[in-house]
Amino acid sequence: MKKASHSPIQLLGISGSIRRESYNSTVLQTIAKLLSEELELQIFPLNDIPLYNADLDGDSPPDAVRALKSSIEHSDGLIICSPEYNYGMPGVLKNALDWASRPNFQSPLKGKPALIMTASPGTAGGVRAQYQIREVLSAALARPIARQHVAIAQVNQKIVDGKLTDETTINFVLKAIEDLIGEVRLVGKRLPK
Repeated sequence: MKKASHSPIQLLGISGSIRRESYNSTVLQTIAKLLSEELELQIFPLNDIPLYNADLDGDSPPDAVRALKSSIEHSDGLIICSPEYNYGMPGVLKNALDWASRPNFQSPLKGKPALIMTASPGTAGGVRAQYQIREVLSAALARPIARQHVAIAQVNQKIVDGKLTDETTINFVLKAIEDLIGEVRLVGKRLPK
């Protein structure tokens, strides 16, 4: 492959699971290794994000929150990959998005292109959580991309030795990332040279 003549597009991956062997984190980790050299995917773990407390929200938020906001601000686009808990998004993800959505209407999420993916051992692939994630991102003025859902059903059967191995799923996810990059370019963050 040719070396990129410009700096790579920076993507930030956020897993909605903090489980040690999370399927969603594994999907993000696998995809990060498969991206072209024109793209970089940093994965931000949510383990240290405290419960949202308006008393702590302001100019000096907790260190983990400051790091999350900075990572979002310095990224060109987001990839959120989440399980579905009780037909909705996990509390850990909602909590992180609540922190990131501050200050209201001026948060680092504002205008940020975002790809929403879900993965679950179930047959629906966690798709019911996508509506809630999309609504929260929209409320924070992010730009969740409009495209066919990326819902990875029976993900536990598609991960072998800590890697997503199902080629059909990998290709579908990579196509979704191409759509995200199209949105990144559309908003003018990175124009092709």
